[in-house]
Amino acid sequence: MSAAERMVLLCKSLFDRGYSVGGAGNVSVRDAAGGFIVTPTGSSLGRLSADALSVIGADGVPLPGPKPSKEFAFHRALYDVRPEAGAIVHLHSTYLTALSCLEGLPRDNAIRPFTPYYVMRIGYMPVIPYARPGSLRIGRDLAQAAQGSRAQAFLLASHGVVVLGRDIDDAVNNAEELEETAKLQFILQGRALHYLTEAEIADLQGGY
Repeated sequence: MSAAERMVLLCKSLFDRGYSVGGAGNVSVRDAAGGFIVTPTGSSLGRLSADALSVIGADGVPLPGPKPSKEFAFHRALYDVRPEAGAIVHLHSTYLTALSCLEGLPRDNAIRPFTPYYVMRIGYMPVIPYARPGSLRIGRDLAQAAQGSRAQAFLLASHGVVVLGRDIDDAVNNAEELEETAKLQFILQGRALHYLTEAEIADLQGGY
């Protein structure tokens, strides 16, 4: 299976389970030549085809074909400061988007760790201040937050989430785990939670 085919399969899986609706969200994968495969602008993650994805060369110039998502600009900003990232998933999934709309979230980490998998897969999740979708400010703010960071996700205020991974499978797994963590946080709201201690968090760092 090609990288494009795998990307289409996993994007449809996200769509089919309600992680993305309509034309919301976008996904990109770094290719072996140093360029990128990107979901086209306005496309639905549930209705993609491998031969109709956008392709961007290593020089940053789109190849002939469908126009890439306008939000690829912030994907590229993240790739530039996180060379280990092989894929990025941006979703407006229900619980993470609901979380992004709350006032008073801790800017350094939107979810205080209460499961080991959040720590192992995500590390922590900084909150990026609101900016209009498509604004170049999003990319600048993401790059600043990601520089030298081990965080695998960033919550865009009143917008959604941006998740990184070593490859497309890893990025999707991270996004799925993160959405479930946000769901649990809402379900457990008002109850006494056992938050992980600093020692427990340190023991989990290093991930899978």
